[in-house]
Amino acid sequence: MSRQSVPLFPLQTVLYPGGPLPLKIFEPRYLDMVSSCIRDAAPFGVLLLTEGAEVSSEVQTQATGTLANISDWYQGSDGLLGITAIGAERFRLLAMRQQDGGLNVGDIELLPAEPEVPVPAEYSVLAELLRATFDGLGEHYASIEQRFDDASWVGYRLAEILPLDMQSKQYCLELDDPLARLEFIRPYLREMREELA
Repeated sequence: MSRQSVPLFPLQTVLYPGGPLPLKIFEPRYLDMVSSCIRDAAPFGVLLLTEGAEVSSEVQTQATGTLANISDWYQGSDGLLGITAIGAERFRLLAMRQQDGGLNVGDIELLPAEPEVPVPAEYSVLAELLRATFDGLGEHYASIEQRFDDASWVGYRLAEILPLDMQSKQYCLELDDPLARLEFIRPYLREMREELA
């Protein structure tokens, strides 16, 4: 497994491989981080916060996160820097240290990519529901590659758009089996369909 050091952005969200992450940046430590990542075409790591706030320097996070590659940036009318990043490889955090200026840097190891598994017939309704709603997900999904026949991709997209609590979203990130993720998500979709009916 590949080990490396990356700047970390602890957030109150879970980023999945292949998923979009729109952010507005205003803190100097993250403005510097984004500038550096854009200049060097380098990723940053996103981890779910377990203690502390996004603006605080003392934080605790989950140990499994996702690398994020900046795909677009703009200066907002409010003066804030807006970026869109796309989730890449999952990683495990080995150690975290804080630089002068408050930016957290992590020593990480990349986790193996999930195998590409076709969506089995028993989960095809999940892929069809995602396909039916995908165009309505907004501009951040417009440039996302669509792979409705890939169980891993379908599971990640459903986990990020469904109103799951953060621990369930983190559990979906940590699962190594795309079919186990679909099985975990299926009851939530059933509940939603019953509520809508």
